[in-house]
Amino acid sequence: MFKKLSPNIKSSITRSISQSFEQYMSDIGWSEEQYDIEQFYANWREYITTKALWYEKIPEEIKSNPQFHKELAQRVEDVLMRILNDPPAEEQIAQIEILQEQLNTHYEYGCKAEAVYVQNLLETKAEQLKK
Repeated sequence: MFKKLSPNIKSSITRSISQSFEQYMSDIGWSEEQYDIEQFYANWREYITTKALWYEKIPEEIKSNPQFHKELAQRVEDVLMRILNDPPAEEQIAQIEILQEQLNTHYEYGCKAEAVYVQNLLETKAEQLKK
């Protein structure tokens, strides 16, 4: 069923998963201890039903089909695995290391998305120290 959706809708679904996951992880400070897959799904479900334009374009008979939900869950898992396995860029690593040295911090990060979070956090701290 998922495969029958238009490429635009599939792309929008993937983007919404990525954006929701990165926002959720940012909200919890990329803390493994605070991570709760059920909470992420609840956040994503709220997003798609209240803000996602693609959701209303999917016919009700597809949205109510258990096979669609199974395929959608697989897409979520695939997207999360891709995000978590995407390594930080060399430039990101270098910038983070410079900031960590300047700020005497020791944040760890395992993927590109988490590195973006850490870099933004460190840049904000650096800006606050300049004031």
